[in-house]
Amino acid sequence: MKLNTKRTVLVGFAFLAISAFWQMYDSLVPMILTGTFKISETVSGTIMAADNVLALFLLPLFGGLSDRCKSRLGKRRPFILFGSLLSVVLMLGLPLLDNSYFSAPSETKTLLFIVNLGLLLIAMGTFRSPAVALMPDVTPKPLRSKANAIINLMGAVGGIIYLILTSVLYSKSRTEGLEHINYLPIFSIVAGIMLVALAIIMFCVNEPKLAALQSEYEREHPEENLSVKTDDGEKEVMPKDVKKSLIFLLLSIAFWFIGYNGITTWFTTYATNVWDMAVGQATMCLTVATAGAIVSYIPVGNIASKVGRRRTIKFGVLLLASCFAAAFLYTLISEKFSPLLYLLFALVGVAWAAINVNSLPMVVEMCSGSQIGKFTGLYYTFSMSAQIATPILAGWLLEHIGYKALFPYAAIAVSLAFVTMSFVKHGDNKIEAKKGLEAFDTDD
Repeated sequence: MKLNTKRTVLVGFAFLAISAFWQMYDSLVPMILTGTFKISETVSGTIMAADNVLALFLLPLFGGLSDRCKSRLGKRRPFILFGSLLSVVLMLGLPLLDNSYFSAPSETKTLLFIVNLGLLLIAMGTFRSPAVALMPDVTPKPLRSKANAIINLMGAVGGIIYLILTSVLYSKSRTEGLEHINYLPIFSIVAGIMLVALAIIMFCVNEPKLAALQSEYEREHPEENLSVKTDDGEKEVMPKDVKKSLIFLLLSIAFWFIGYNGITTWFTTYATNVWDMAVGQATMCLTVATAGAIVSYIPVGNIASKVGRRRTIKFGVLLLASCFAAAFLYTLISEKFSPLLYLLFALVGVAWAAINVNSLPMVVEMCSGSQIGKFTGLYYTFSMSAQIATPILAGWLLEHIGYKALFPYAAIAVSLAFVTMSFVKHGDNKIEAKKGLEAFDTDD
């Protein structure tokens, strides 16, 4: 069985565009809110958290709606088309309102900016789950870890493209001394990236044809479908043991996101207060972790196809918990920065790749092809819930117990994920079949 790499890369352009957008959104919108509109950090932080809150409702909703879509464009592409076009229009409104407010401030423009921002978050939420669900829609179950590794790599490329463009367009020499920075150029470029990615999805990915091939593959390999037919044969239901595995897997996802995002949210503050690190050194640690994940995506996808997703995830969870515990031990013996921390964070990246590449495929492995959007939404519900809760939980610990509680907090949360993963008995790789797969090795 061979993964069609070209097809997976083409499908991954949707995630590349989404990642480029969110990298820009998280970097620039807080600066616009506090710098131009003079909104307080507390209110700005609340506004920035709105995307995660909306995601709790929008991603499962539109994932499930796309499952039931019967358009001639396919199940997912209508949502990707509508959501992308609407998002492009709305996102270009942000720098225009920003520039207009700087020229002539008014409360009406502030209100328009906030409303535009809210509509943009809703527009992005309409197609995120359908875009992510497109990969498992057109990929045989045993190959989804390899495919998801490529999808994650495409997302990383999107973020890197944005960072490179920003470093060139808004270098210190270009922005030093400016009273106001015009962000319309970078918003326009990211909008262009989204339109190019949309064109690739619409013209180079024949979703109906590929979905038909996937349906044929599933009919020829019924042993891979964990759902069973009801007595009347009209509905598919999940057996109790599979449902139990799904619940524990979703809990695992929440626990490791609580641990990992607790670190990414508070590490810069922690490092400057506990290890007396410069902000640049602290940021570099997180950058090294990201780099470690990027170079590990493809290898861990290949490893999982040989040893199993569950084993690969448990290895990643153990490694991640060990890294956080080691960071805490380092805190007990030293209060200064050491280059050894870069090595530790590189291993954090490797661990996160082992977890992240395989977790979504395990979730969608437990459903039939007609429910992939819904289950993708479930994955995001638990991961987003954790990302909403953990900055608050970790922040409370730092305030009431002390900064040194951060790494034990993360290590315990990730260790709990290892416990819950021990109860997950389904969603792993299946034995590769030897026939009926030729269609998946042909060029589009």
